[in-house]
Amino acid sequence: MRVLVTGGSGFIGGAVARLLRTHGHEVRSLSRTNHPELAKDGVVEFPGDLLDLDSVRAACRGAEAVVHCAAKVGLWGPLEEFHQVNVTGTNNVLRACQGLGISKLVFTSSPSVVFTGSDVEGCNESAPYPRSFDSHYSRTKATAEAMVLSSNTAALATVALRPHLVWGPGEDKLISRLIEKARSGELCRIGTLNKKVDTTYLDDAAEAHRLALERLSPGSSIAGQAYFITGGEPRPVWDVINAILDAVGLPPVEDTVQPILANFAAWGYETLYSVSKRGGEPRLTRFLVQQLTTAHWFDISAARRDLGYEPHVTFAAGLERLRTWFDAQKMR
Repeated sequence: MRVLVTGGSGFIGGAVARLLRTHGHEVRSLSRTNHPELAKDGVVEFPGDLLDLDSVRAACRGAEAVVHCAAKVGLWGPLEEFHQVNVTGTNNVLRACQGLGISKLVFTSSPSVVFTGSDVEGCNESAPYPRSFDSHYSRTKATAEAMVLSSNTAALATVALRPHLVWGPGEDKLISRLIEKARSGELCRIGTLNKKVDTTYLDDAAEAHRLALERLSPGSSIAGQAYFITGGEPRPVWDVINAILDAVGLPPVEDTVQPILANFAAWGYETLYSVSKRGGEPRLTRFLVQQLTTAHWFDISAARRDLGYEPHVTFAAGLERLRTWFDAQKMR
């Protein structure tokens, strides 16, 4: 197929683009800047912005399918910025697909679209969107996902994937943020809580996108559906964090702060950043405190059944790959 991957220069988008190339698809990428490494992998680049409908149409023209990975990700920032990229940008992708007769759209969503702030244990796709959201990212991704799924028709088949905490070698926000905060001494365990969470190794997340793309067609059983994607190995959150830190040569997190103090500090940081209109991200947010003190793991039986998805990289194997990659980066 001729496939456009939006955000092909990003962590997940890049992995999807490279995987599709290895499976014989013609791949192009829509990103705001050129990335020579994509060209080396045979990906055709279309510089452009999701907010520019003409740019999106130009990149989509001639494609048979779109994998929409581009998004604004983060724990903090103005709602308008998240809405522009995640909602308006997605709407532009939908308009381009509909106007150009593209028949397949795979949307990269997030499990946070169903997060309520309390424990999520073994949740499946029947879980509804919550009435309120604790982050602009979650709110706008839920809006975009609902828009994509409701646009499923006999002409345009759509499907949404919800990979959770994607990690692995490369310039990803999860590992980079962990390393930055660990080195600056900003990481603290919150109380004695160590709830289980799911993670997804990058290669498995990319494979889920390939499977969905190749099984999707108007009227197919997966059209109009959403699927949780994980590694299928829920583990205590601080075990996960400390294992990743160990893989990159950093000591485990041992300092502890009580939950009530963590929430108060998060509220204080958020207030300071809101009042002063500071750029960047607060050291701590209430949404992050929730993520570190609640369980969030998911039932992936639907993805196994409908997509033929099966995690292939265990958490232990992923750690070894991360360790090897990180050691190689230090030697450069």
